Amino acid sequence: MRNDFPILTKTIYGKYPLVYLDNAATTQKPRLVVEAMTEEYYNVNANVHRGVHFLSQQATELHEGSRETVRKFLNARSTAEIVFTRGTTESINLVAQCFSDACMKEGDEVIVSEMEHHSNIVSWQLQQRKGIKLRVIPITDDGKLRMDEYEKLFNERTKIVSVTHVSNVLGTINPVKEIIRIAHEHGVPVLIDGAQSTPHMKVDVQELDCDFFAFSGHKIYGPTGIGVLYGKEEWLEKLPPYMGGGEMIKNVSFERTTFNELPFKFEAGTPDYVASTGLARALDYVSAIGMDVIEAHERDLTQYAMRQMDAIEGMHIFGPKEIEQHDAVISFQVGNIHHLDMGTLLDRLGIAVRTGHHCAEPLMHRLGIEGTCRASFALYNTREEVDALVAGIKRVRQMF
Repeated sequence: MRNDFPILTKTIYGKYPLVYLDNAATTQKPRLVVEAMTEEYYNVNANVHRGVHFLSQQATELHEGSRETVRKFLNARSTAEIVFTRGTTESINLVAQCFSDACMKEGDEVIVSEMEHHSNIVSWQLQQRKGIKLRVIPITDDGKLRMDEYEKLFNERTKIVSVTHVSNVLGTINPVKEIIRIAHEHGVPVLIDGAQSTPHMKVDVQELDCDFFAFSGHKIYGPTGIGVLYGKEEWLEKLPPYMGGGEMIKNVSFERTTFNELPFKFEAGTPDYVASTGLARALDYVSAIGMDVIEAHERDLTQYAMRQMDAIEGMHIFGPKEIEQHDAVISFQVGNIHHLDMGTLLDRLGIAVRTGHHCAEPLMHRLGIEGTCRASFALYNTREEVDALVAGIKRVRQMF
């Protein structure tokens, strides 16, 4: 399987084999994804939906076929519920702006959690100019949502819940099905940020019963610049368009405009029809392997890594200790070693990890720290690479 990813053979600083453990930021791309996109640029390059000529029809078939691939992957009821965006961030912004325009007024509230990525905080804060308020689900010291406090946040002003499926810092797998059930008991819809869950576990939006679900292509072995917003058809019908332009219209005059049917109402302008093909091939790739197989492999790696890392003197791992509640992300600190120093020195050994606050500053404030080092796993990582990480951390620790 590693042979499908040419970059994994790269040598760092002319000395060390690449150990790529920054998959929560972006995954590497299998050869077939890159080749499919190259093939389309060379042989099927034409604007979609708008041309009667052969190439345009071909490109349209590829693009809409990709939408069907996404629908199957998420088990959505219809391709009308699959909106292509530039990524999770744009998907969340779309819902935040359109939902607040259509369904909220001054004094209304949205529930988020203390472990959210900035994209699921700032998107809603931008709606505060309309008088909308944020209510925050607190977390425990070991990085789990306080579900007892969550239930207390609901009142007559609660209009939507917007939470992450998996924390990009803590690796916490949130009980989103329970979160959704409770919200629906209050008549409140739920948006799930699936950026960190979709690459690692099977997602069935009908089983979850979420109202909106967002994920990014580049975190699941696909290209950058493309993502998906799933929305229940009845909700997408209620929301106004996000942007205006071509494609999202049915008729335009200087007096009024009528909008296109779903999902095109939310897809203004020329879509990235090549990236949609790349995303579809990436989803085909992981589906052929099996999301259950990927999840089991990554869970084994995570458990193996946590066990080895726990034995290092001064090691502190953030997030749940129970492996069934901890996804393929390990954020850590070692003694008083600054996370930037740790990450920089690991890089000199060919080991790529993330450092900083990981776009989750409020969570860092809750944990009482400035940032962490973060190792994150993908289907192509191995126990040998975990051993290299552990040996690298020990070496850095000795230097300090």
